[in-house]
Amino acid sequence: MNLSGVPEPHIKKYAPEHYLCLRATEPLALDGRLDKSFWADAPWTADFVDIEGDLRPKPSKQTRVKMLWDDEYFYIGAELVEDQIWATLTERDSVIFYDNDFEIFIDPDGDSHQYYEFEINAWNTVWDLLLVKPYRDGGPAVNAWDIAGLKTAVHIDGELNNPLAANRSWSVEVAMPWKSLLECASEGRRPTAGQFWRVNFSRVEWQAEVRDGRYEKVINPATGKSFPEDNWVWSPMGIVNMHYPELWGYVVFAGEEGADSFALPQDETIKWQLRKLYYRQRNHFAEFGEFSEDLSLLMGEDTWMIQPQIERTSRLFQMSAPSVDGSSTYYIREDGKLWKE
Repeated sequence: MNLSGVPEPHIKKYAPEHYLCLRATEPLALDGRLDKSFWADAPWTADFVDIEGDLRPKPSKQTRVKMLWDDEYFYIGAELVEDQIWATLTERDSVIFYDNDFEIFIDPDGDSHQYYEFEINAWNTVWDLLLVKPYRDGGPAVNAWDIAGLKTAVHIDGELNNPLAANRSWSVEVAMPWKSLLECASEGRRPTAGQFWRVNFSRVEWQAEVRDGRYEKVINPATGKSFPEDNWVWSPMGIVNMHYPELWGYVVFAGEEGADSFALPQDETIKWQLRKLYYRQRNHFAEFGEFSEDLSLLMGEDTWMIQPQIERTSRLFQMSAPSVDGSSTYYIREDGKLWKE
């Protein structure tokens, strides 16, 4: 496998965003609008921030999301404030982020392997794929995978591809059937009340200008290519890379009575600290051609709640730490897979 280095995200404190996802109380008739009774009781997420978090300025345009669920679907509604509403891609499974887009990432069991990516543009063109592993761990992406039974709709407050229109925003509704999301779910089951899945959202925003009556990406005269896109997200990553599932938010599925709070389980911090050691082991191998058995070297001056164990060979490693209650053990290995026994 590829044992290249894995950049460690710039995260001061492990505190991904969380969201209490309420039960839907009526069927959804998708039209892309979020100003209807179906969404009335669903709270908004926090406004999106730059993918690098506090390292970068706040986004210039607001993005926020609502979520609901029932026995059949996971519902997601997104609102993207926008004065330049444009899209070019109309064929399913095109590389949608070449346009401005909205993206959904879902890792049902939180092991950072076997997760889903979904992208949609203002044309309501979608790209859905399954990642066997993050690209840093060798991938691959299964582009032929589709969300069977997927429902989507886009509403445009303005006019698509018309720079003269009074453009204000575009909004998205997505209904993902649980039956199509179970391939990567723990025990092949949809979530039950009180459980959480790891989820994040991203908005890709390109610099655009009007030329000859149409929107076109702004070209950097120094390179002859378009300027890099902005990446705005719900839960910040600390790195320009969405494929670090361990940093995605926590979506907690509430029961009929709802829920009013969420506290990060201490075991999640244990998993995060093992993940930090994984970054450092991979980077040590990239530099020295072997994995380290020196815990003090890997742990450095950081504060830790775990006392990990390391097993290694010339090209493999496994690190472990007990759960808070001592009833089980968490493991992580060289390809980033994290599990509990």
